[in-house]
Amino acid sequence: MKVKWLISGLIPLLLLVAVVAWVMINGAGVEKDPAAPIEVLNIERIKITDNGFELSISNTGPESIKLSQVIVDDSIWNFSVTPSETLKRFEEGIVTINYPWVQGDPHAIKLITENGIITEGNIEAASLTPENSLSNFLNYGFIGFYVGVVPITLGLLWYPFMKRFSRKWINSILSLTVGLLLFLFIGTLADGFEIGAEAPTVLQGNMVVILGALLTFVFLIGFDQYQQKKQAKRASSPFNIALLMAVGIGLHNFGEGLAIGTSFSLGEAALGTFLIIGFTLHNITEGIGIAAPLLKIKPRIRDFVLLGIIAGAPAILGTWFGGFIFSPIFGALCLGIGAGAILQVIYVITKMLIDEHKKHLEPAVSWLNLSGFTIGLIIMYLTAFFVKY
Repeated sequence: MKVKWLISGLIPLLLLVAVVAWVMINGAGVEKDPAAPIEVLNIERIKITDNGFELSISNTGPESIKLSQVIVDDSIWNFSVTPSETLKRFEEGIVTINYPWVQGDPHAIKLITENGIITEGNIEAASLTPENSLSNFLNYGFIGFYVGVVPITLGLLWYPFMKRFSRKWINSILSLTVGLLLFLFIGTLADGFEIGAEAPTVLQGNMVVILGALLTFVFLIGFDQYQQKKQAKRASSPFNIALLMAVGIGLHNFGEGLAIGTSFSLGEAALGTFLIIGFTLHNITEGIGIAAPLLKIKPRIRDFVLLGIIAGAPAILGTWFGGFIFSPIFGALCLGIGAGAILQVIYVITKMLIDEHKKHLEPAVSWLNLSGFTIGLIIMYLTAFFVKY
């Protein structure tokens, strides 16, 4: 009986493999040449050196690509490609262009393949790309520190002030936290989609963001329920909620570090400086949100230190990654995971608030809670004005 059962499962699978193999070998039955060659050439990064430009490129199309011409600012220019002018599928290369670029000026670069397909890359304001050095490594790390760790810590310092609130006001602060997190969730998804769009089309950057968020949310919900079965209420303790918030916000701040590091690596120092100011002001509210679940307990100083590091330190890693080895698809994945973690915390806090109101025979949604939620959204919206990409 077991053999028959296995055969019944294998037959449809083998037939499917045979059909797919037939289509791959013989085609779909309609023979028609494409109107234009299918070529996909990606410019992943433009490095500005003393002698000109170095473009990191990759071939993500179905066939090999041969570069035949380079145009810089509407003029044909000499170039060289390492390892070769012909790139096989998924092969990467470096295009070197000796060009007398001008500090602060915009430059447009066009790569033209043998079949006439054009790929464009733009430099908004030319500036020498920082070299990989210990000095730059420390400088980027310091930027990430006072963009991530410092404002989060300042936000956590509001804990003694909020500690004196009554139960209803604490619930209102938790509702404010939900508003903060909802804004962060939407912003993290938007940032993930923006970075994912820069990845090669074949890697489906936007889908990576969605899958990262969905799988993270489902995994954390499942883990939370598993913990509740093992040890009642431990997984939903105030500190664990604050810890989950710190993880989600930390991944969000990783994305902020990516934006800052990438700006400096592309020579856009003015934009990078503006991002530092904006994110610093923006992230203070995140520290307040992390402190809110702790109002019902007496945390230790080391708990605050741990939460501040978890939520803020990823900005340091993001700044390093964006400044030296930025990868759009990896950035999209991290932001997707961050969005999923934030969504799970929203779910846990909302559920906790509903249970709290049921316990005291109060309406599920009070005007105080609704006001806190609205104020949370407004605060994040207003502080976002200081951030301009």
